[in-house]
Amino acid sequence: MTVNDYNRCVNQHADAVYRFLLKNIRDKEKARDLVQDSFEKLWINVEQVSAEKAKSYLFTTAYHKLIDQTRVDKRMADWDKVNMSEYSHSEQYSDVMEKLENGVARLPADQRSVIMLRDYEGYSYKEIAGMTGLSEAQVKVYIYRARVFLKEYVGSVEALV
Repeated sequence: MTVNDYNRCVNQHADAVYRFLLKNIRDKEKARDLVQDSFEKLWINVEQVSAEKAKSYLFTTAYHKLIDQTRVDKRMADWDKVNMSEYSHSEQYSDVMEKLENGVARLPADQRSVIMLRDYEGYSYKEIAGMTGLSEAQVKVYIYRARVFLKEYVGSVEALV
C-alpha cells in the first residue's frame, strides 16, 4: 500500500469506522481514540496490507480495539454493585429508534458488534466472520440471538406508537 492509498483509505473509511465504534462504545472520545489507534496500526503495517484489504483490516483492527477497550472498562467499574433503579425509570417511550438503541446497548459485546456490522454497516456474514475472527455459523447465531432479544425488548411496534 502506498502513502496515497493510505490517505485515500483514511478519506473513505474513517467515518464508517467511527460510526461503528461509536454505536458500540457510546463514548465519542473513546471512539475517536480507537479510530486513531486503528489507523495507526494500519500505518505501522502499511507495507504488509494491500489497498484492497485495507477496509477489512481497519474494521477488524477496530473490532479488536473495541473488545480490548470494553475489557478495560469492565475492569474499571463493577456493574453488579450499581443500583440500576437510580439510572432508570418506568415511563414508556414512544420513540421506536430510542427503544431500539437502548436494546442494542444491552446486547453482549459480541452480539452488538455483529448486529451493527450486519444491519447498520451492511457487511455480509463472510465479511463479518473475517473481521471478527468468528466462524460464519457463529456470526449467524449471534445475529439471530441479538434479533430475538431485540424483538422481545422492543415488543410490538403498535404498543410503542
